Order: sequence, then structure tokens, then C-alpha cells
Amino acid sequence: MRAALALAERTRGRTAPNPNVGCVIVAADGRVVGRGWTQAGGRPHAEAMALAQAGTAARGGTAYVTLEPCAHVSPRGPACADLLVASGVARVVVALCDPDPRTDGQGIARLRAAGVEVVTEIETAAARRSMAGFLTRRRLGRPHVTLKLALSLDGAVSMADGRSQWITGAPARAHAHLERARHEAILVGRGTWEADRPRLDVRLAGLEERSPLKVILSSHPHPSAPSALPPSPAGRGKGPAAEGGGKGEGDPLWIQRPADIATLPVDHLLVEGGAAIAAAFLREDLVDRLLLYRAPILIGGGRTLGDIGLADLPDAHARWALTDERQLGSDRVEGYEAR
Repeated sequence: MRAALALAERTRGRTAPNPNVGCVIVAADGRVVGRGWTQAGGRPHAEAMALAQAGTAARGGTAYVTLEPCAHVSPRGPACADLLVASGVARVVVALCDPDPRTDGQGIARLRAAGVEVVTEIETAAARRSMAGFLTRRRLGRPHVTLKLALSLDGAVSMADGRSQWITGAPARAHAHLERARHEAILVGRGTWEADRPRLDVRLAGLEERSPLKVILSSHPHPSAPSALPPSPAGRGKGPAAEGGGKGEGDPLWIQRPADIATLPVDHLLVEGGAAIAAAFLREDLVDRLLLYRAPILIGGGRTLGDIGLADLPDAHARWALTDERQLGSDRVEGYEAR
């Protein structure tokens, strides 16, 4: 299942509105005979890809899938539960049940009705993290939000005059670009956009085409901002709308309030704004994950987060759970999930 979860990460941020799923087929003799992951744009599904690779070797084997196999037939492809039954697998191991009402237990029921053994809730927490965008959209009607902050040891996000290039070193900045590649959209405030004209792209060799849509938060929309949102950016890198929001390569989308992120055609949003933007998203309880890059420097008198709506100190405790930490050169990155 961990191998299937690793495969699912290959297209995280590229499969919306479908979830990024991974699948591994193990033959009856223990050999791995099929690997699959949901392709960009949402099809083929992971199971279809893995079964096509496995062929007849799947018969009598086990399929490990990070999400319950779909039970509905689509114009874009057959139901994966039916494909698994037809393949002759003897056992299906599922990490997480699918909340989509078109499946939601029906995929598992169909497999069991056909005599296939089904095991559920294996590596469930990891599967939830892997498909956080899909699940957040289903549960809350908005994208999953990661707030990225680069901080000094004394908690400053920039100098007093707003300068923040560069708090962290090259390894941490490269890691941040990898995070950009895992999100369909990236958001900054109007002040940052107009002052710095940041590229907000992915500058890692081989991943340039995975640069996210640019989103600008401003209480006063830009007069030339597009009036309509582009289609889902699953195929970004294949045309102007995919790259920049419908107006031409590099043009951003504009929204007026943090809550407007619900209208964005994405499941994963990376917020890279400064102190004011970060505080606004925290204040409105729109942050699902914190990504903190800590540099071993002191700034003194720098800008820090403003009011985040905390009424009482006890309320700050048990709010965030550490999920990842690692050293990146002289800097350290920590990941936290909202509880």
C-alpha cells in the first residue's frame, strides 16, 4: 500500500476534479505485475493502468488501491470495480472509502458480491494526506490550502520594509519549488504582485510544465482581470489558459476575499503571501496545512504575523499536528496539519 501511495504522488495536483490514486497489482506468487496512478486530467484511473500492465497475471492476485474503486461508468472510462472483477483478482486492499456518492461503499459492495475478498482501512491516514485536495473539496467545497512561510529564528517573515529575498537558502527554496509543482494554484497579495512581480513558477529541471496557476488576492479587483475562471488546470502546460488563467501565458486570476478560493477550479492551493495574507487566511480558518521554513538568522524589528483571530491562549494549543520535519542545508522545514 505504501508503494501505491508513492505512485499516487506522481500526479498530485494534476488530476482534479478526480482524486490522485495509486494502485499496485501483486500476482498470486508474490510478484508485482502492475503499477498504476491516476493520469493528468483524471483518466485513465490507477486501477485501469495497473490492470492493463498486469494482464492475465492479475488473476488470483491482490490489488492494493489507495481509494475505493469507483462504481460508476463514465463516458471517459469503465467503473474500476467492474474492471477488477473482470480481471479475476482474488483480493482487493483499500486504504480509504470514496466519499463520492456515486461510489461511497458501492465499489466495495460490488467486489464482495462477485466473491472478491476486500480488506479496508490500510494506511488510511496516509491516504487522507495524499488525497487531501479531493477530500477537502468534497467536504468543505474549497481547495485544500497550504500556507507556506519562511521565518527567521525570531519569527519575522521579512525585514521591516518588506524585503524577504532571501530568508532561506538554496536547498529550502528548491524544496519550495517542489511544493509549487504539487499544487494547481499559488496565491499572493496584490501588494506583493505589484511590488515584486514574482514569477510564481516552478524552476526545477523537468518540472517546469507543472507551474501553478497564479492567483492574486486584492480587495479591489484589477480592472483588466478576467471576468470568468478558466477550466480545471489539470492539463496545465498545454496552452495559455492552462498556464495563466485564460488571458495569456502568465496572467493571474484575481479574487477579492480569502473565501473566494472556493470558486477556483483547483483542489490544491499554495498561499505564499506575506504577513497580512497569512494572517487573513488563518483568521478565517482557511489553512489546512502549514509549511514553515526556518532559517538560522535573526532579523530584529522585522514583520511578523498580525491578528489571526485568537481570542484566548488555550485555544492555540492542540490546533496543529507536526507531520514532517527535515533539514535542508542550514535551514529546517516543518509541516503541520490542522486538527
